This record gives sequence, C-alpha cells and structure tokens, in this order.
Amino acid sequence: MENLSIKCRIFFFILSLFFPSLLFGQTILIDPGHGGNDLGAVTKFTRKLDKKNSRIETIYEKDLSLKLALLVKERLSPLFMVYLTRTEDYPVGLHDRALMAEKIKADIFLSIHFNSSTEKEASGIETFYLDNHQDKAVKKVEVVENVGIESGKEEDLVNHILIDLAIKMTSSSSKKLAAMIHGQSFKYIKKKYAIKNRGFKPGLLYVLALSKRPGVLIEAGFISNPKELGLLKQENYLETYASGIAEGVKLYFQENLTKSRSEIPKKRGQKMKSH
Repeated sequence: MENLSIKCRIFFFILSLFFPSLLFGQTILIDPGHGGNDLGAVTKFTRKLDKKNSRIETIYEKDLSLKLALLVKERLSPLFMVYLTRTEDYPVGLHDRALMAEKIKADIFLSIHFNSSTEKEASGIETFYLDNHQDKAVKKVEVVENVGIESGKEEDLVNHILIDLAIKMTSSSSKKLAAMIHGQSFKYIKKKYAIKNRGFKPGLLYVLALSKRPGVLIEAGFISNPKELGLLKQENYLETYASGIAEGVKLYFQENLTKSRSEIPKKRGQKMKSH
C-alpha cells in the first residue's frame, strides 16, 4: 500500500506537468456538516486549567466538521478545483448544498460529519455511500443526518423516487470513492492513533441523493466517546485524517483517468470496421 501511495504522488506530479487540463478539470465540493443554529452533535468536557481549577467546555459537531473540511480543501486545492458549501458558521439547507453541487458541476461530493451515540463506548470512523441496505445501526445514522428534509406524503414519495434515481446513477462510483477514501484514511490514522475501523457501508442519506453525483458522507469519530473526543480535539489527528481523505480522492481520480486512457485504441489511425 505504501508503494501505491508513492506511485499516486508520482502520477499526479507528472500529470500536473504535462497534462494540467486533465487534472485541473476535476471539481470537488466539500460539505462541512451542519452550521449556524444547526449544531449537529453536542458534547461537554472538563478542561483542567491548573491543579485546582477547571472549566466545562462545549464541543459542537458543526465546528469540527468545518475545521476538518478546511484541512481537506487545503490538501486538494493544489490539484483540483475545490469548493466548500460553507466557509464559516452559518446554516445551509440540504437542498442548498445540492444546488451548489449542481451549480459548480462538481465531479464528486464529500460531506464531513462527526458521530455521536447514547452508548458512550461507541467509537471509530466510518464512511457512507448512497445505496439500499437493511442495517439497523446505519438507520440510526440516517435518522440524525436526514434531519431537515421536508416530510409529508407527497414529499416522501418525491424523496423515495429521487433516492432510487440517484442510486442508479451514482451507486457504483460512490462505492469506489468510499472504499478509497476510507481505506486511505484508516491507513494514515492507524500509523499514529488507535481507533476502530467501522468500515465503509451503504446508507440512504438525502444529502448524497440530492447531490446527484458520486459522493460520500464521512463520520470522522464519536464526540460522545470521552476517550475518542480527546483525539478529535487534536490538530494533528485532524490533519492526519485530512491527508488520508485527500489521498483517497487522488486515487479515485487516478483510477478513472487510467481507465479512460486504457479505453483509447492503442493503434492510432486504426480504421473503424464497416457494418
């Protein structure tokens, strides 16, 4: 795997020198989850100031999501056109996030979140892509992340049709993207930190369906787990995670470009067969 990472860097370096239009033609939309009055998951912890004094501080998912998103953008911007659905602490609706993906003609959509559970021992990182499933644990994530979608008989019908269409359009590509991002993220993180690998899995997440393009939703750790929260607050952990995400994105585009090149006829001037 280490050799693959080195080859990936060499590939993109050569590509940027000789075929910049191929590389810089890719557009990425990074979506920091929540924002503004949509706090996302919330937790409190006690910070020791000195031997006698301490204070209670509050951690919001919306802030961690933005911090990680900015770090990912920083790593991808030299190679791709990268946009954020928000750059500060303000609310952005699910439909507005999707509209932005359509406006900039994003090639992929990355939604960044942090997990939470009533079970304090729940821990680890996981990555979701849009597809059907029967996993009860995933359904709990869907309930949280699908907050904000309009509900009602007519809206529900439209949403189900939308999801079915989006799955047909993007499921295969999204699964590949999820596999590469999750694989590289865990590879980078496990070198420095002990964290559970919850894998990449399908989920019916509206923000991915609405985007109508290959995309993933990243759950970068549990803020409800006191021990794991200690990691999530560390700048080094977030930087390591961001590097893994960026490497996964590069591998995804590398594979797509390599596949496209392999489909070009080897012999130039090869005559088409007449029918």
